Amino acid sequence: MPGRRDDPIHSTHMATERLISPAQSPEEESANWALRPRSLDEYVGQHELVERILIAVEAVQARTKARQDGSREHLEHVLLHGPPGLGKTTIAHVIGAELGTRVHTTSGPALARGTDLVAVLTRLQPGDVLFIDEIHRLPVAVEEFIYPAMEDFRIDVCLDTGLNARTVQINCAPFTLIGATTRAGLLSSPLRSRFGITHHLRYYDTPELVRILARSCAMLGVTDAQPDALERIADRSRGTPRIANRLLRRVRDFADVRAGGRVSAAIVDEALRLEGVDELGLDNLDRAYLKTIAEIYRGGPVGLEAVAATMNEDAGTLEDVVEPYLLQIGFLARTRRGRTLTARACERLGISPPADPEQPQMF
Repeated sequence: MPGRRDDPIHSTHMATERLISPAQSPEEESANWALRPRSLDEYVGQHELVERILIAVEAVQARTKARQDGSREHLEHVLLHGPPGLGKTTIAHVIGAELGTRVHTTSGPALARGTDLVAVLTRLQPGDVLFIDEIHRLPVAVEEFIYPAMEDFRIDVCLDTGLNARTVQINCAPFTLIGATTRAGLLSSPLRSRFGITHHLRYYDTPELVRILARSCAMLGVTDAQPDALERIADRSRGTPRIANRLLRRVRDFADVRAGGRVSAAIVDEALRLEGVDELGLDNLDRAYLKTIAEIYRGGPVGLEAVAATMNEDAGTLEDVVEPYLLQIGFLARTRRGRTLTARACERLGISPPADPEQPQMF
């Protein structure tokens, strides 16, 4: 439609490069590696997980020293699940560093056939860590190969078919499988039951994010950062360290150019206002979503497909990228009749709350 691209409600195609998206872009992968902790002592947050891993690692190291044959004990298989950007990949490499072994990294979609998994497993040395990201996307055929590997450290390879079919067993070194997933519900029950340690990573609170930002400042060479400035960055980071470090890099660039490298609260506000991130961590796409429901659909209830069509966006993008944080902060409610803005969201937008969606309405 003519003029639609200029409408702020519909100009949301910038969502592919959202600053506050927890997804990691390929360009910032190397930058994030430089900021990641190398040991459990440096790891901030997730206290329950760190304590469980520390106990397991110390027990493995003690049993390894007690062995007379010099063989290495392996850690139990670990399953980490939770939203992206909370440190699942980081904790996998920290575990490898604490064990003193190598970490081999792959992903579920990369293991398309059983032979792909066989090639990975046969390269492992005793005690190594195999990290599979997005493990819920493993094909069913590959899962059948991984079951005996996790339990008995062997691979059953079927040669030929029909009457001439025979199975060859290939032994692999004892290893630790660390699986990471953002959608634990899609894991099959047999695969989930084979993990000895399962943990859900939670969102970080503001003091934990401030500690992460202070460490990142030291590694990025930001020497003049005020504590209240770091707290403001943490408040807008959606409880996600990856977003916090991304915002910090943007603020650092702005401070170097406009403030002589000094990071103050005013500089943070100015820098993130330029990026379109407000004090709640909402960006242009979030505000356009709320504005669409508020102005066009009077606060709801409204179906997701209708909102997506109005915004000229993909419904899956809105459901997976926009709505989780709005639900988390209490701005959105999912009802049987559709999406509805909460009283808190209406108060921020300056509109009256919608009628109770559960009550029948007459025309």
